[in-house]
Amino acid sequence: MTNTPVIAVHGGAGVLRRGNDRSREQQRTGLLRAIEAGRTAFEHADGCTTAAEAAVIAAVEVLEDDPAFNAGRGAVYTSSGGIEHDAALMRGDGAFGGVGAIRGIRNPIRAAKAVMDDATHLLLCGEAATVFAREAGCAEAEQSWFHTEFRYRQLVDAVQSAPRLDHSEYDMPTGTVGAVALDARGNLAAATSTGGMTGKRDGRIGDTPVPGAGTFARDGLCAVSCTGRGEELLRAVAAYDVAARMAYSGLSLYASADATINALPPETGGLIAVDAAGHVALPYTTAGMLRGFARQGESPRVGVFEALE
Repeated sequence: MTNTPVIAVHGGAGVLRRGNDRSREQQRTGLLRAIEAGRTAFEHADGCTTAAEAAVIAAVEVLEDDPAFNAGRGAVYTSSGGIEHDAALMRGDGAFGGVGAIRGIRNPIRAAKAVMDDATHLLLCGEAATVFAREAGCAEAEQSWFHTEFRYRQLVDAVQSAPRLDHSEYDMPTGTVGAVALDARGNLAAATSTGGMTGKRDGRIGDTPVPGAGTFARDGLCAVSCTGRGEELLRAVAAYDVAARMAYSGLSLYASADATINALPPETGGLIAVDAAGHVALPYTTAGMLRGFARQGESPRVGVFEALE
């Protein structure tokens, strides 16, 4: 049986005030570019075990290089003025790789893939993870590559206040990025990448690189990538919770994803998910979520506030 490939992406969930058409257009353009990169990768899965894996990596790399999002370039600052990234990659066959609090790796999702391919451990963090990624051949970048004035102004403003969710009341809120995909052979994959919270403590790790918390995939069930308040998503093991509701309660993807996100404290965030039949769910409890999806052969759909499914 051949499946119709589908990819979904997100650029974070948060306050996301209506208006600010210029920044919204930048973000929509970024999502569309990520979707197209993912769809192209379905046909060219070089260096990957499955086309779904290749698709989510390609999509997330585009968003990591786009300063309109809180991942890779454009990531938020820690309380000490540094920039640390978390990222994770999971295939539906159970293969997983994650990195937390790494610095100086241009595309953190590539570091996560390196951990997956090495297969000795699932999650590496801090300086040791950075060294591992460097030795694995991941491209490096100076902090100046990741720096944006917008994010630096956020840090300065937040110095006397609590760490902020990646989205906030600022003029151009942007957030964690992620992608989920189903390929023609029925393989599922998920990838997530983030800079975390403005003003976070050095070494803080959120839900993104923890298996089942912010990122999860299992062939025959679903692939999930989360965004929002990492501590809440960690407590709930939110990404796995979607799969568990499907596996043990027989709920549909949409019902499972909706139940998971609405069981969390108000305005926690959102998630994107795709199941083995190619259904897509994009629920959120915040004011908006940057998200989009496309099936092979169809035009992409992207949005912030409007319904897409």
